[in-house]
Amino acid sequence: MNEKNNLRFKVQLLDEATLFRTMTRLSYEVIEKNSDLSRIVLIGIKTRGVPLAELVKENIYKHTGIELPLATLDIKFYRDDLEKVSLNPLITQEELDVDINGKEVILVDDVIYTGRTVRAAIDAVFDKGRPDKVSLLVLIDRGHRELPIRPDYVGKNIPTAMNEVVSVNIRPVDERNNVELLEKTDD
Repeated sequence: MNEKNNLRFKVQLLDEATLFRTMTRLSYEVIEKNSDLSRIVLIGIKTRGVPLAELVKENIYKHTGIELPLATLDIKFYRDDLEKVSLNPLITQEELDVDINGKEVILVDDVIYTGRTVRAAIDAVFDKGRPDKVSLLVLIDRGHRELPIRPDYVGKNIPTAMNEVVSVNIRPVDERNNVELLEKTDD
């Protein structure tokens, strides 16, 4: 049974304008908290963390003239729950195409929930190099952490129930730009 079929729209959390305004604010926070932007490397966690990281990169360039390096990270290989993700998970290992040694890495993701994705991303980053610092930027923090991980940059804190799902829609991955709260149904 497809889980998407068992979800019902509950409420829109962010419309397109608010999503982009939130990403602009997060970009300013990165600028404010980092005196030397030349040491920053953005890493977008697949899938929706990548276009969000691209927005941060564009905003920082627009406001400072500094173009940050951006890499994409697929953490499927590093998940501790591969059997839950798929019965036959496709394991691919992607190389980071930027040097992260001695740099300040900012991981970018759409939603933080249990913290397992972030833990897997940190494992992957340290397999690729030795950054001086790793920070986390998320659009939505929905709570329910299973691991002691806290984002450094948060767009919105959205307390959720266990039967709710935060759905981030972002182009070009999705057909629209918004954030919705969905509810799991028993159908």
